[in-house]
Amino acid sequence: MLITSRETRRWIIPKGWAENGIEPHVVAAKEAYEEAGVVGKIGTEPIATYRYQKLLPKGRACSFKVQVFSLAVTRQLDNWPERNQRDTCWLTPAEAAMQVEEGGLVRLLLTLAGKSE
Repeated sequence: MLITSRETRRWIIPKGWAENGIEPHVVAAKEAYEEAGVVGKIGTEPIATYRYQKLLPKGRACSFKVQVFSLAVTRQLDNWPERNQRDTCWLTPAEAAMQVEEGGLVRLLLTLAGKSE
């Protein structure tokens, strides 16, 4: 599943910021619910990582490392916190790789596409 970012409307995957005292996979499941309305069983270990550049206020760029967790989605809700702020779409990993702009995410999706063939 891809979602649009709120500001630039680029296609991305749900992700969030680390939260003190909360395991990363729990944060990942929370962000998937808030940003995309998906619920299911989250893996406890990252399946991959990638880096991306984010433009911060005042034009400063910063590099971020993203841990990616698998989520076996059982359903997408009709309503969720950021429903009116983002679009979602379901694609194969290969199709998703063609839609995203972040190089690290493209490589990750192409790797997943190769494993699913």
